[in-house]
Amino acid sequence: MTRGTWTRRFGMTAITAVAITALAVPASAQAATTTSPSTVATATATAAEDVDYATWQKDCQAVMGQALPYLKQRIASTKPGEKQAIVLDIDNTTLESDFGFSYPAPANKPVLDVAKYAQDHGVSLFFVTARPGIISGVTDYNLKYVGYKVSGLYVRGFLDLFKDVAAYKTAQRVDIENKGFTIIANIGNSATDLSGGHAEKTFKLPDYDGQLS
Repeated sequence: MTRGTWTRRFGMTAITAVAITALAVPASAQAATTTSPSTVATATATAAEDVDYATWQKDCQAVMGQALPYLKQRIASTKPGEKQAIVLDIDNTTLESDFGFSYPAPANKPVLDVAKYAQDHGVSLFFVTARPGIISGVTDYNLKYVGYKVSGLYVRGFLDLFKDVAAYKTAQRVDIENKGFTIIANIGNSATDLSGGHAEKTFKLPDYDGQLS
């Protein structure tokens, strides 16, 4: 997700309201009262009106169809003592952010399927997003609610708001490496998610010339 997208799409007041509401309600109550991910219609995008949901899912599956064989091979060749990790973007990568906003947002199934294989085989999942820190709690809950095991969540602090997004995300991957992890894959839908190195392989999901943030 690029800098400022959440502010443009929902407004900071809306973000704050969502954050306060979610943090005020226990997780069990949230799960009981929020819309199930399965109820989100497979229609055209709300924020990206020219992007058809079915087409997007097909295109995501094509990319993840390349990622899974690579990950199976790379995980099988884990070196003794190696701690493997995957870094993932959030909006329109791990979650369906632009296709009917709801909370919790549904998982992007092709990515979730690959992530589940990785996490079930001992790979740690780190999420690096340009979302502001004010919604860190609701973001963490959303990811876990839909099935991701969150080993780490990086959101932008106040000082990060003034940094180039690509540089900010690269710095977070460096931090993950400094914790002793080998980043075997980096998955995102924007060039800013993937540039800067510090990953053995990158996989870019479609953003349709920026129509999906």
